[in-house]
Amino acid sequence: MSAPHTPSLADGIADAIGFVGGALAGFWIGQWLGFDIFAPGYGTKTLLGIALVGLGGGLGLHAARRWQASRRERTPD
Repeated sequence: MSAPHTPSLADGIADAIGFVGGALAGFWIGQWLGFDIFAPGYGTKTLLGIALVGLGGGLGLHAARRWQASRRERTPD
């Protein structure tokens, strides 16, 4: 069996880029759809915009981790 993977600085940077990139994508999709997360109050459109940012950040982080796992499988130790 192989030893468990210990996180490296590259893993952390990839996670951060994936999360921030996904959150920004969610923000801009929300803006395009008319959901302003900075609108005063917590109306439906504001909450949907916040949810899109969170969903985008989570999906970006998931994509970054899948990319890291695929790179680990391809490179010999």
